[in-house]
Amino acid sequence: MADGDTELEARLVEQEEFEPSEEFVAQANVSDPAVYDEFEENWPECWERAAEMLDWDEEYDEVLDDSNPPFYKWFTGGKLNVSYNCVDRHVENGDKNRVAIKWEGEHGETRTYTYQDLYREVNEFAAALRDLGVEEDDVVTLYMPMIPELPIAMLACARIGAPHSVVFGGFSADALATRMNSADSRFLVTCDGYYRRGDPLDHLDKANEGLDGVDHGVDATVVVDRLGDDGFGHDLKGNQHDWDDLLDEHAGERIDPVERDAEDMLFLMYTSGTTGQPKGVKHTTGGYLAYAAWTSHAVLDIEKEDTYWCSADIGWITGHSYIVYGPMALGTTTVMYEGTPDFPNRDRLWDIIEKYAVDIFYTAPTAIRAFMKWGSRFPEQHDLSSLRLLGTVGEPINPRAWKWYYKHIGNEECPVVDTWWQTETGGMMITTLPGIKKMKPGSAGPPLPGIDAQIVDTSGKRVDAGRAGYLTVNKPWPGMLRTLYKNDERFIQEYWQEYSDVDSNDPDDWVYFPEDGAKIDGDDYITILGRVDDVINVSGHRLGTMEIESAIVGVEGVAEAAVVGGNHEVKGEAVYAYVITEEGQDEDDDMRARIIEGVEDAIGPIARPEMVVFTPELPKTRSGKIMRRLLEEIANGEELGDTTTLRNPEIVESIQRQVENE
Repeated sequence: MADGDTELEARLVEQEEFEPSEEFVAQANVSDPAVYDEFEENWPECWERAAEMLDWDEEYDEVLDDSNPPFYKWFTGGKLNVSYNCVDRHVENGDKNRVAIKWEGEHGETRTYTYQDLYREVNEFAAALRDLGVEEDDVVTLYMPMIPELPIAMLACARIGAPHSVVFGGFSADALATRMNSADSRFLVTCDGYYRRGDPLDHLDKANEGLDGVDHGVDATVVVDRLGDDGFGHDLKGNQHDWDDLLDEHAGERIDPVERDAEDMLFLMYTSGTTGQPKGVKHTTGGYLAYAAWTSHAVLDIEKEDTYWCSADIGWITGHSYIVYGPMALGTTTVMYEGTPDFPNRDRLWDIIEKYAVDIFYTAPTAIRAFMKWGSRFPEQHDLSSLRLLGTVGEPINPRAWKWYYKHIGNEECPVVDTWWQTETGGMMITTLPGIKKMKPGSAGPPLPGIDAQIVDTSGKRVDAGRAGYLTVNKPWPGMLRTLYKNDERFIQEYWQEYSDVDSNDPDDWVYFPEDGAKIDGDDYITILGRVDDVINVSGHRLGTMEIESAIVGVEGVAEAAVVGGNHEVKGEAVYAYVITEEGQDEDDDMRARIIEGVEDAIGPIARPEMVVFTPELPKTRSGKIMRRLLEEIANGEELGDTTTLRNPEIVESIQRQVENE
């Protein structure tokens, strides 16, 4: 965290404010400001509002059991099935012909599943899993791209009480083996391949390589035939089974949904850790689903009549909570797209929104910055008037990108919800309720009702408005992770130890620390400044990278920026800025000067970049996150670390050569 007693500083000026339209407020799912007081006064019973959105096989006895912090239990004694809540009940309630999934492949092929279609296929695959030997509490690994069989497999696992562990399809064979070994998983569902930028990719070869590294062996693998005639001619091995053949064998079969305790594990999601070993984040059945459903309803304003699109990959937590479980618990139509946003053209996403008359669009700031770089002419080619709400997720969004999104995609009529949350939180934690709160570009917003988020200094004391510090969460919430898989000690060490009295059994003494810096204003709006390790210490001033990057992107002609600290003899660290400009913008000394001036005007001379490097791309992971570690190594002239997790590893050497020639 911070060095000594040096506190994090915030220097950006106050944000502009935007109000939701009267028309939006009038139809919003949550529009009464009293909801904040209601949740505070009735906590934790306030979370019954979320639980009431689900159908329970047995009612819970207690909303929250906090007798053993930080191992909190929600809706104890309650029993339910997630697959039933996301599929069966909509069929039973007369919505069997409502579209559940609209899927579009990269080449334009489409598949549509009604809730009745989903019910049939989920049941048949659940029967197939059972026949393959999957029992309740067995972990099933799903290593798949964005094809409909992925959510179907997730829901089939949930139906029979088998937790799933989804491994992002872009991960390596070694990453698959590591996660299967950690989860003691003996079952894999994968596919032969998928398309990227028009070309078929051999996924099964990578999956087989990963299976060779599974220490305990694998009982069965199911393979979806995605590529058809474009496939790579793989022959399935003895314990490998074709998805379609299995469904044919179990055609028409029905599997009664297994009653699961609210605290039974629904899924594992592996995320990166400070030790380098992936962490198996454990999410449970009742609290997680209730929280995903309530936040989908309250923040994303989803109604079952909507066509909703979250452009994330289901391989990440956003796809779990806000493509599959939250929206389907509400019975809405969720859109899935296999490919990239610029294939075959840079208007692909806007074409999909127009084609399906999408009501709600939820995407990442990294995508928005790319859209901004490409220019407004692409969305202007399409009718986006169906949109009612826009959202962002994954990282802080700078004010300029926010306003571009609001203007060019939302036509200044759609509220934008900028949501802060993590894999570990299960769902949104800090954001505006769009039917109640004004929006401030660059600020996520206030904590959601029932969420006790505070900004504190290094000693744990709350900071004053306008100051920066460290984000903490001081009360549990239903969507929270329960532990790290088979590692309670690491769970406490990584998330609770910093600000908690770990020897206390009083829940008031336990504080969750997500390792993000943040600042708070007089309206209790929180601006996320980035991870605490994304901080540059310039002459004793700790500056968040997000603020400097926002100042740079605020300069006309800049589309995206990443800043890191480089060693400096006098300052200790200096600011190195890597900048992507909009198309047609000259990358010259005049542009460098405008960037430096923009940073000094917005933050002050202390944040003046030591070097401004223009680059066509930034090194990014396959999930779209900027790999600042590599940029730091370039700034310091160090040997470059591992680049195999990047989706564009070639850009690293290009940037390195440019810096060396400066």
